[in-house]
Amino acid sequence: MTERADAPFHVGLTPERVVAAASALTRESHLMSWSIRDLAGRLGVSPSVIYHHVGGKDQLCRRVVEGVLERIEPPSSELGWREWFREFLYGTGPLVEEYPGVAKWMLMHGPTIPAVLPTLEHGMALLERAGFGRRSSFAYALLLNTAMLTISIGDDRLQHEEDGPRDHATMMAEFRNLATASESVRSMGQEFLGPLAEGGATAAQARRQYYRFAVDTTITGLASLLADA
Repeated sequence: MTERADAPFHVGLTPERVVAAASALTRESHLMSWSIRDLAGRLGVSPSVIYHHVGGKDQLCRRVVEGVLERIEPPSSELGWREWFREFLYGTGPLVEEYPGVAKWMLMHGPTIPAVLPTLEHGMALLERAGFGRRSSFAYALLLNTAMLTISIGDDRLQHEEDGPRDHATMMAEFRNLATASESVRSMGQEFLGPLAEGGATAAQARRQYYRFAVDTTITGLASLLADA
């Protein structure tokens, strides 16, 4: 994309409009896949205008993530820690998944957004009251990292989804050719890996089911650890 040398430096643009366009690009592709030049082209300005209003790609990514996380609605404070985290992560997952790459940013930078501080503090308080004590930080990190890593893997797969039908056919053929594989392994290929490799709505449903399973299993494991302490 060629920079527009004749584009005016200011065209009624605001930081909010720039971030909104960056968020739209993220929804359409991936937070890490678009460039400042792509964003400038969408807004019809030169890249220097983007830097003037918001800054570079790092700052723009942070602003996009902030916008997503500000939409999170914390669960009721009346809930116990297991119910609270289940509702929190069940709700956060689909929202973050709408913006591929946000989950990876969270894994790289942590919950460093001021808007999520009240949620972080309440979650930590619940874990401490539940009896995790000095392990509360580990418990919170495990819950959040498991959720974000699960989404991030799906996000990365979306970047290659145009190859989905070919990948799906190849994977299924490879499983069929594993002559010594047990029926359980063959079932895994057909019932779990197959839908994920297929792409589209089928893969999206499989990712959602797996995400909830990962969240539930992590919560159950922490509860068991607490009971054995």
